[in-house]
Amino acid sequence: MKKLLFVFVLIFSHSIFAQTAKEIIDKNIELSGGLTNWKLLNSVLLQGKVILGVKDEYPIKIYQQRPNLTKTVITIGGKDTAIEGYDGTKGYAMNYAANKLQQYPDYAPESFDNDFIDWESKGFEAKYLGKEKIGNIYCHKVELTKNVNKNIYYFDAKDYMLIKEIKKDETLLYSEYKKVGNLLLPFRIESSSAKKDGDYVMLINRVDINKVFPANTFKF
Repeated sequence: MKKLLFVFVLIFSHSIFAQTAKEIIDKNIELSGGLTNWKLLNSVLLQGKVILGVKDEYPIKIYQQRPNLTKTVITIGGKDTAIEGYDGTKGYAMNYAANKLQQYPDYAPESFDNDFIDWESKGFEAKYLGKEKIGNIYCHKVELTKNVNKNIYYFDAKDYMLIKEIKKDETLLYSEYKKVGNLLLPFRIESSSAKKDGDYVMLINRVDINKVFPANTFKF
């Protein structure tokens, strides 16, 4: 009887955690704009500046369009320079050693939607890991796993906005959320890694959504 009760408790606990993780993700989607509005989003243009190290800062533009088109451009000495992107068939990134844009055959483009949109149909498993404090903010901690890939997300326990994301080789902090159309988007993004060679702070001052880009926008 005790053994049967123990098994029941394990099953019940697992279902509670799975449900809680789903509820947190659903709450984030709902309070950041709603699933319908996220799915109606077809393009984004982010403009601002990126700070590298202590003093190096450059104007930056990031173009994104469904299903996975992307292009990042920074301005150096008054000249716009593409440093990374995907044109629909090929991926590119700046080779800083050679000081030129290089094509990468194995470039893996990210989906236009974040992982939370339709996460179950994408094959992710969600697990609730409890609460943890990030700075002065209490957060719900959720793990999304797909195959061998595992990311951990921290959602503000009060408003359910995403505060922190831990990937395999990068940690991202999101803050300064503002409303753009019907969506809430972060206007400050900080990236750090163990190597510290690609750390940056991106400060966004303008976001245009559902903008129709010229046909050559994602050409390199």
